[in-house]
Amino acid sequence: MRIDETLITKSIIRESLSLLEDIAEVDVVIVGAGPSGLTAAYFLAKAGFKTLVFERRLSFGGGIGGGGMLLPRIVVEEPAHEILLEMGCKLKELGGGLYVMDASQLIAKLANAALDAGARILLGVTVEDLVYRKEDDRFRVTGVVAQWTAVSLSGLHVDPLSFKAKAVVDCTGHEAEVIRVAAKKIPELGIKLPGERSMWASRGEEEVVKYTDRICPGLYAAGMAVAALYGLPRMGPIFGGMLLSGKRIAGVIIEDLKRSS
Repeated sequence: MRIDETLITKSIIRESLSLLEDIAEVDVVIVGAGPSGLTAAYFLAKAGFKTLVFERRLSFGGGIGGGGMLLPRIVVEEPAHEILLEMGCKLKELGGGLYVMDASQLIAKLANAALDAGARILLGVTVEDLVYRKEDDRFRVTGVVAQWTAVSLSGLHVDPLSFKAKAVVDCTGHEAEVIRVAAKKIPELGIKLPGERSMWASRGEEEVVKYTDRICPGLYAAGMAVAALYGLPRMGPIFGGMLLSGKRIAGVIIEDLKRSS
């Protein structure tokens, strides 16, 4: 078999540009392909919404891969384990409502579930800004401004592109990068970012789910971005709260989009 190098190049360019054109307008943009982001993407895409995930790295998983101090196991608790069973994960029951599983398997299963449900995931992309409008004296987030991570790291001045969405979800973890942009550049929203507090695993797991919600019209938060926004405790390598937060925000967005349609 003879392979024409030009055909490889043309195929990549043609198919990539076709993808970018298609995702220029979606129902939901999720920023961050960690546990909460991938879970939210799974449930949103499964419900039939056009869902796009931007991830600044060239890999999935967020903080999952590091396990606990680079030990390759993570813990989840009830009822979050039901999400993982639905995705085909293998869990070892520890008792007391706790389960342990392989960190790499969790990354793979979450990503596969989101992709199989129909979500699109674009790696190596940084969301650096938001698109917003003022409607009836209220500010609404209507999309994101994205740049290739490699361009951002290089320090080159290259104008980014915008992507339109009915809902934008900050799943960027501890740094709450999208919310931080909104707080700085749209001061009318009145967003404050106290940052997460020190570790209290059980309370952190409960509260990150409890406070997962809409921040303002068009802007939502899930996972550790919620902890940074409301000053909640961190919880370490237990991921049930991240999964349940992702599922909860998907439900909130689904209801919002159904009401607005």
